[in-house]
Amino acid sequence: MDKALLGGAPQRVGRFEYNYNTDSWTWSDAVARMHGYEPCDVQPTTELVLSHKHPEDLGHVKALLKRSSAPFSSRHRIRTTSGDIRHVVVVGEIVKDSDDEVMATRGFYVDVTEALKNDIQRELGDELDTIVAHRAVIEQAKGMLMLLYNISPDAAFDILRWRSQEMNMKLNAIATEVAAALPSLVDLPSGVRGPIDHFLMTLAIPDQ
Repeated sequence: MDKALLGGAPQRVGRFEYNYNTDSWTWSDAVARMHGYEPCDVQPTTELVLSHKHPEDLGHVKALLKRSSAPFSSRHRIRTTSGDIRHVVVVGEIVKDSDDEVMATRGFYVDVTEALKNDIQRELGDELDTIVAHRAVIEQAKGMLMLLYNISPDAAFDILRWRSQEMNMKLNAIATEVAAALPSLVDLPSGVRGPIDHFLMTLAIPDQ
């Protein structure tokens, strides 16, 4: 898969880094060219980065820029300086400072525009489907831990990641075990479920 993605045109893969503390960006030459710039002609900013996102994908990308302890992957469209639409996959990981606080995210862009027309795109789609499936079970496990411990999404993710590291298992494998086992371990009595049942049965959307 990596060989397939990295072969061909030299501008298809490039790296980026975004520093939350300074709100500053670094693009590799390839990422600059994906957006239609010569590397020496642009200093990326958050405003500029967002201005190149397709309007229908803008909200999704903005959500990804929020400081988080979780890695991410995104498939969206960018608009180049000439108005062309490019399809990209962006994968990012967290960077922590000396105090173990999240300070940045960094990763890579893959331009898959041309791959939409060939077998590489189908293979990439399978890979992304797997990523989405893994992310779904991770989100499910996070939600269970958030409810049980009354904690934030980041705290729930930290618990899963800690167990993943302790057990030397992939994060999605830990999440799958948690999501499968917790319902049978937590058997809520009817007295506890009653208010929840009532809430769901009487749930109504207020008038706008």
